[in-house]
Amino acid sequence: MKKLILLFILIPILELYTIIKAYQAVGFWATLMLLLLTGLIGYYLAKTEGRLVLRNIIKEIRQAHIPGDELLNGFCILIGGLLLLFPGMLSDLMGITLIFPGTRKYWKQYIIRKIEKIISKGYTNIVIKW
Repeated sequence: MKKLILLFILIPILELYTIIKAYQAVGFWATLMLLLLTGLIGYYLAKTEGRLVLRNIIKEIRQAHIPGDELLNGFCILIGGLLLLFPGMLSDLMGITLIFPGTRKYWKQYIIRKIEKIISKGYTNIVIKW
């Protein structure tokens, strides 16, 4: 719980810091356009990748397979899309890396390692600590 509170305090401060530094480096309008552009790119990626993953999940189900990998893709896209809702460059960058297929695979490996760790410890009451 303390880590979560720290994140809710630290992340906005880091976001504000990066926005101020970008403003100092390139000016107000360029910073504003960068924020808008990252948000729009992220929205487009989330929309197109989300549709593709949903199509793949339906395809897996129709073939009587459990769509585990596609569900993990969908989870990453959902979290990435939520991060794009937050104003700031760091959250946009993280959100886009969760949505973009080339970088999403690293996030999926991280999530799988966390799940394997939980399973190997034999938790009956799952409490995820990131």
